Amino acid sequence: MTVPGPERPRQPEASDPRPSSGPATDGTPGAPGAAEPAVPEAESTPASTRDSTPPATQESAQESAQESAQESAQESAQPPTAKPPAGRSTGIRVAVAALCALLGFALVVQVQRTVSGDSLATARPDDLVQILDGLQRREDELNAEVAALQDTLSRLRSSGASSAEALAEAQRQAEALGILTGSVPATGPGLSIVIDDPEHRVPPEVLLDAIQELRNAGAEAFQVGSVRIGVDSAFTGSAGAVKLDGTPLTAPYAVHAIGDPPTLAAALAIPGGVLDTVRRAGGTMQVSQSDHVTIDVLRPPRTPIYARPADG
Repeated sequence: MTVPGPERPRQPEASDPRPSSGPATDGTPGAPGAAEPAVPEAESTPASTRDSTPPATQESAQESAQESAQESAQESAQPPTAKPPAGRSTGIRVAVAALCALLGFALVVQVQRTVSGDSLATARPDDLVQILDGLQRREDELNAEVAALQDTLSRLRSSGASSAEALAEAQRQAEALGILTGSVPATGPGLSIVIDDPEHRVPPEVLLDAIQELRNAGAEAFQVGSVRIGVDSAFTGSAGAVKLDGTPLTAPYAVHAIGDPPTLAAALAIPGGVLDTVRRAGGTMQVSQSDHVTIDVLRPPRTPIYARPADG
């Protein structure tokens, strides 16, 4: 009879390194092929990795977070800036553009008026020569008149007020005043003007400007149609229905003036003057110079109502 010897402990196989006590695939502990339990992620992370941020960096992050929170609180505490509506902004731009356009238009108009008003700057050399010649003649006439008056004054002082020389001078003064007032006929060199108005667009102001230009050029007597021009004459009415001292005038208007013919003609032909005004109104003007112009229409005598001779 064989006595069994002591049993040797069973060694695990080399091909199965896992311990036999591991869980089995069917959930039984120690069964071969059992899955290992999952290790929690927090426990698998080393402690050195979680605590790797330096303390100084953490404090800086906390301060930045506090500053951001304070700025957000300040921005939320401030009232929101009111922005103009889109329609209002567009209206402001349109208003500014309109004001700029109006200012530009006003500047252009002012420049045009300034250029058109300075007629001598754009005048032709021939016109400037005529104007200068007319002014020179007028100056010579005025100097001659001053010399004649001074001579008359010296003769009257030397001969006495009761002499025949004084009476003759008084007669000459009366005749000169009669010509200016239109109470006596006048004759002498001058010119005749014919202003035609086929479209009835020439206003009475144009005829008044013609008389004023002739008077400034040295004309001494005037006649328009059948009316003698005096110191109190007036043009009234409208274009196509002009009246002179209440007398209706019909086109073509005939104007006669006594004075130096070249000077009077140059005064009417100044650029921007009477001739250009008549042309812009659709009319025509013809000027003819003559050495003999007669004005025989007289003004009715008029007795002053308020004026009286002053005691010398």
